[in-house]
Amino acid sequence: MRYTVEVNNIRCEGCANTIKTTLQKEGFSDIEVDLSCEPRKVTVNVQDEASSAQFRAILRKLGYPLCDEKISLSNSATLKAKSLVSCVVGKFGVNDNTD
Repeated sequence: MRYTVEVNNIRCEGCANTIKTTLQKEGFSDIEVDLSCEPRKVTVNVQDEASSAQFRAILRKLGYPLCDEKISLSNSATLKAKSLVSCVVGKFGVNDNTD
């Protein structure tokens, strides 16, 4: 089943690359990150509620919380910092793929 969520902190293709790479390693397929809209949307195939919960947890761990999550100011700052690191890592991956 296709599952789409609106996500905060996604800024660029580097962010998208980190999300796609991480989700693929965790067994998710048909991953799409829509950078053409705000908030950004991430879509994957999920098998059940457990895999959709895992998907959401992976995004949050990378620093990309869902738009509908209630987040304290301190947690928001922490997640933004994590997303910046994820973005930089993803940018190196994007550059590696173009060689």
